[in-house]
Amino acid sequence: MKFSDMHKSQMLFYLLLAFIVGVFTGSFWIISYSQILALLIGGISIMAVFSYRKTLSKSKNAALNRKIGILIGFIIVSFTFGIVHFNGFNYENSILSGISKSFLKDSKGRETGTQIHLQGYVGGEPETAGSRTKFVFNARRVIIGNRTFDLKERTLVTTDSFPVYKFGDQLLLIGVLKEPQNFDEFDYVTYLKKEGVRTTMSFPLIADDTGKIDYGRFEKVKINLYRGIFNVKKIFQDAINKSVSEPVASYASGILLGSRQNIPAELKEAFNKTSTTHILAISGFNIMIISEAILIILTFFVRRRAAFWISVAVIVLFTILTGASSSVVRAAVMGLLILFAHGYGKLYDVKNSIILAGAIMIYINPFVLSFDIGFQLSFLAVLGLVYLYPLLNYKLKRLPKLGGLKEIALMTVSAQMMVLPLLIYYFKTISLVSLPTNILILPFVPYAMLAGFIAGVGGMIAPFLGQTFGFIVWAIGIYQIRAVEFFASLNFASIPVSINLPVLAVVYSAIFFLLHKTENKYRISTTDL
Repeated sequence: MKFSDMHKSQMLFYLLLAFIVGVFTGSFWIISYSQILALLIGGISIMAVFSYRKTLSKSKNAALNRKIGILIGFIIVSFTFGIVHFNGFNYENSILSGISKSFLKDSKGRETGTQIHLQGYVGGEPETAGSRTKFVFNARRVIIGNRTFDLKERTLVTTDSFPVYKFGDQLLLIGVLKEPQNFDEFDYVTYLKKEGVRTTMSFPLIADDTGKIDYGRFEKVKINLYRGIFNVKKIFQDAINKSVSEPVASYASGILLGSRQNIPAELKEAFNKTSTTHILAISGFNIMIISEAILIILTFFVRRRAAFWISVAVIVLFTILTGASSSVVRAAVMGLLILFAHGYGKLYDVKNSIILAGAIMIYINPFVLSFDIGFQLSFLAVLGLVYLYPLLNYKLKRLPKLGGLKEIALMTVSAQMMVLPLLIYYFKTISLVSLPTNILILPFVPYAMLAGFIAGVGGMIAPFLGQTFGFIVWAIGIYQIRAVEFFASLNFASIPVSINLPVLAVVYSAIFFLLHKTENKYRISTTDL
């Protein structure tokens, strides 16, 4: 594509891409203030020089070349802004972290064991494993001796599994505040930063908070809203457990709610070996598969436009039922973008929509780009659906549709091809049975989820309704579980493979370059369908 033919939306695409690359660069490399200043001055200088009318006035395409120069300057500035934005988030001041460093350590940096008082409320759904429970605590007041500080921060609390705490419980914690530490090769500190957590507290004394804290009208509404959502989620999950027998009940909770707590360790390992763990996570890809399957089924009964809006409503309801966490909301947004593109948009529209949505999410929380595997997989899988799926669908258009199974199978292949290098990078293995396993089980995931959703809602109304649809869930689920276990049992199921970050960057750069080169050809071909 020639620059003279470039649309303004495509220029916006490159500016947003530069911002994202800047955040990525700041995530892995320390860029000094002098380097940032040099980039900023360089970008602004390029814009200033090429904005001057006499620049390149004697060249044949003076106006066009000046526009190119101005765009390059903007791209450099956008790239620099990405670095600065990440650094600002990474080194953001934390009162609790500052207290931990200044008040709770001696001159040699050793912890003094001094206890502090924290007032606030449980700010997330508690996760229980064995005899321990972890939850994020939204601290609103900290008391050290006779000093009191009001704040709005989060800390990770580890405590006994009993008594049971729920979202919104207002508590007083008395314990030792610590800064998290990395372990093995896992960057635990940054992982917690991604969740807005910079300190931890283990097994504090916990009591109901009787202190008067004004949370404000908005936060009170938020607490009540999420408390209601989590209550509905628990009732829904209990209904599934009563409607479906194990191990399918735990599997159904995994694919519907992203809950893996009750899934047996052996089954989790089987999913790992076959690279099908993504089925148990709420991702943009999963939501996209669900919405497309619902859309296909509904088109047999109602008009496509009505089916489209029903699918959107189902995604929104599904997001609420799963707890509407930030990761689920991000996945829902990515899934909805593809759904809207299929319903209303064109290829270049959805490309800009995806990168705009991604840039907004990264701006809100820069850590998701480099330290949130779920976001990365969702983003790449959605790109696979946008670029690879239509191409495969066109090349294989002579194959029968098989009631929508072909469409879902091609979506599976498209997403798997796009996320494979990232999976190798993180898990240091490549599953040789991933593709056949995914093709065999993934087309049935939407039907299992739809039946599971109906079983859960039906079970909330009347047990016999839940059990009726629960049988369908069990039949599909047991087939999928047995298929995963069979492929995982093969000796050649997976082999160790390792790639480093530079190699990963080169691989994806090559993939995106090839996709960009074939984009116009693909667009011309598909218009003839």
